[in-house]
Amino acid sequence: MKISAAILALAVSSANAFAPTASVSRTATNLYGAGNMDPVDRTMNGIDDNLGYEAFDPTAGDSPAVARNNHGGVWVQQRARPRRNRKSAGVRAMVRENIVTPANFIYPLFIHDEDHNTDIPSMPGCQRHSSESMLNEIGEALDLGVKAFVLFPKVADDKKTNLACEAYNPEGIVHRSIRMIKEKYPDAIVCTDVALDPYSDQGHDGVVENGVILNDVTINQLCKQAVSQARAGADIVAPSDMQDGRVKAIRDALDSEGFTNVSILSYTAKYASAYYGPFRDALDSHPGFGDKKTYQQDPANGREALIEAALDAQEGADMLMVKPGMPYLDIIRRLKDNSDLPIAAYHVSGEYAMLKAAVEKGWLDEKDVVLETLTCFKRAGADIILTYYAKQAAQWMKEDGLY
Repeated sequence: MKISAAILALAVSSANAFAPTASVSRTATNLYGAGNMDPVDRTMNGIDDNLGYEAFDPTAGDSPAVARNNHGGVWVQQRARPRRNRKSAGVRAMVRENIVTPANFIYPLFIHDEDHNTDIPSMPGCQRHSSESMLNEIGEALDLGVKAFVLFPKVADDKKTNLACEAYNPEGIVHRSIRMIKEKYPDAIVCTDVALDPYSDQGHDGVVENGVILNDVTINQLCKQAVSQARAGADIVAPSDMQDGRVKAIRDALDSEGFTNVSILSYTAKYASAYYGPFRDALDSHPGFGDKKTYQQDPANGREALIEAALDAQEGADMLMVKPGMPYLDIIRRLKDNSDLPIAAYHVSGEYAMLKAAVEKGWLDEKDVVLETLTCFKRAGADIILTYYAKQAAQWMKEDGLY
């Protein structure tokens, strides 16, 4: 603060030393405006003569608010002008602090065991993909620079149980999909969700007994799920269940089976949020009773995320995720400032649906607001962004020559 104050004081005190040397009177400029306009008389003399009332003159008096330079033009005696670094697209690009590219994205894909796609009404533009459509979607995204994908399955009701055994079936939908992707696109990064809710007849992320989610019993099942996904070819497993101690157990399970190279992207700060509704529509995985507040974090808590982050790092996580994204930019920044691990942000279904609804109403420009949103994640500290806009954003970036 003292250094900044000294710099500002120096700038102000020495501003009178030299005036700008370029002629500025009666010269048009396009630095601060656009389109055709009449040249502006920079002296501003006589511009208020015909108003019919007396206007304040900032250049008059013993202590004028605005001075005049060597050419008689009005001059605010300010040396430091941050707008100089914003004066053109080229300069703005040169000094830009945060740049998002498709390589930062993980593209979530909904899949189901059908030979056709199904629209998701609460998530316009998203579908449950057939196997063929999933592969096509991944191929198109890869061509646009998106490297990573996470799979979320819609599981048939007759395969759902409280113990969620279908989660580690080697012939289950996720496992078959992983093998298909790796066979056709060996360089694609395949990420998998490690949680029981898509496979649970209770709609919860863990095994239930008398209305309670059993932490350690759930972790036992999650270890089976993670190892089975690694055997199918998953590059990254992402436990989203929020059970205590699951990262260590999954890391040990993977390592004991020789999968030391499989990464763990932990849902470190996953909040009990109201923004998940459309996602649960997509998977038909709404809680069968109650809510998830006994294991997901309270939206009112910020410091608690640091406890979760420290534990996950200690237990062997390779990357830490914050979910949801936009309403929790402060949490992204806290984790970035307190961890050396890469930070991921999940631009969740509710955030996506809100943008889509506003765009449909004509209230927002979709491209501009989406690219701004993704940049905000990066500015807050996210290295990785999970977003349903991954392919579309990559297409926009390519069209704009941004990468």
